Amino acid sequence: MSTTPTVYDVAERSGVSIATVSRVYRNPDSVRAQTRERVLAVARDLGYVPSGNARGLASRSTGVLGLCFPDYSDPDAESEAEAGAGGHGDEADDEAAMLYSDQIIRGMERAARRHGYALLIAASLKGGPESLVAKVAGRVDGFAVLARTVPTEELEVISRRQPVVMLAGPRESNDLDHLDHIEVANADGQRELTRHLIEDHGLRRLAYVGFAEESPDVEARFRGYVEACRAAGIEVGAEPDLRVAMMTQAEGARAAEALLDRPGERPEALLFANDQMAVGALHTLDRRGLRVPQDVAVTGFDGIALSRLVRPALTTVRQPMRRMGEEAVELLVRRLSDRAQGKTEDPVSMTLPVSVARRASCGCRAA
Repeated sequence: MSTTPTVYDVAERSGVSIATVSRVYRNPDSVRAQTRERVLAVARDLGYVPSGNARGLASRSTGVLGLCFPDYSDPDAESEAEAGAGGHGDEADDEAAMLYSDQIIRGMERAARRHGYALLIAASLKGGPESLVAKVAGRVDGFAVLARTVPTEELEVISRRQPVVMLAGPRESNDLDHLDHIEVANADGQRELTRHLIEDHGLRRLAYVGFAEESPDVEARFRGYVEACRAAGIEVGAEPDLRVAMMTQAEGARAAEALLDRPGERPEALLFANDQMAVGALHTLDRRGLRVPQDVAVTGFDGIALSRLVRPALTTVRQPMRRMGEEAVELLVRRLSDRAQGKTEDPVSMTLPVSVARRASCGCRAA
C-alpha cells in the first residue's frame, strides 16, 4: 500500500534540507533557481502537496491568517438580496446578499491568496468571540479582530507572540497603542450625509436611529450627525432618537413604526446607522402609505449591495469594506516579514476615506 509523500521524502530525494523545501513553497525567490526547480521536479514525481503543518516545520508558521468578529447575520437582508438580484444567477445573488463582515472577508481572502496564505474565520454570535480567540491565535500566524469584540487583556497577551491588526473603531485602550489599526472615517461620512439633507434638501426635522450595544463605529457616526445638526442650528440631544438591540432589517422596520407613532410632527428624514435597518424602514413606510422621499427621506450607512437594489435606491455612506480586509492582510504580512528579519517598526494607524452615495431615497436622482 502506497503512503502519502512527506516533506522529508522531498528533502531526501532532492538532497536538500527540510528548511529549503519549506522556503521553496513559502518564499521561492529566496532559493536559487536551479535548486528550486530540482525540488519542484521531485515533488511532482512523488505527488507531494505541501500542507500547512509541513510548511511550518522550519519556520514554525502555519501559512494561515485569522479573522475574529461577531456574526451579526440578517436573514431578512439575505432573502431580499436574492429577490432583488433574481434572474442574474447565483453569483449575482451572493454579491447582493453580502453584508458588512462578508465584504471584509472577501477583501482578506483576496489579499491572503495573493500572498500564499489561507484564511481562518472565527465568527460567533452566541457567547461572543472571546471563547474563540485562544483557539484562533494558536492556529494562525497573525490575525485581524474587530474592535471591542475581544477583551483588551487577551489581545495584549496574544500580540506578544504574533501580529494583531484591529479593525474598525478607535483604539479603546492605551494598552493597545502598539497594535496596527484600521478604521474608516465614520464621523466624516455621517456629517457630510447629514449636511446634504439639511443644506441641499432643506430638511430640518431629523431622527437618528443607533445601536444599543457599544459600537465605536456607530458612536462615531452619531457624533458626525450631531456635529452637522448643531452647525446648522438644529437642536439635537446627546443620544440618538432611538436605539435598537440589533442592526437588522426587522429592527429597522420596528424603529420606523415607533418613530412614526410618536406624538408631534412627523420627522422629515430618518437616518439609520446602517443600511440593513434603513431597508427595513422602507418596508414600514410603504406599508403605511408614506412615499419616500416625498413624505419621509431615508438614509443608511455602509454601502452594501442591497442598498442599490431596493426601491427607491438608498442614499447611504459607502465605506471601503473590502479594502479594509485587504489592508489588514497587507499589514499582517508586513509584520510577519519584519519579525522574521528581526525588525521593529512603529504601529500603523490608518483611516480609510468614505463617500456619500446620493440616491433616490433622499430626493436625489439615482446615479
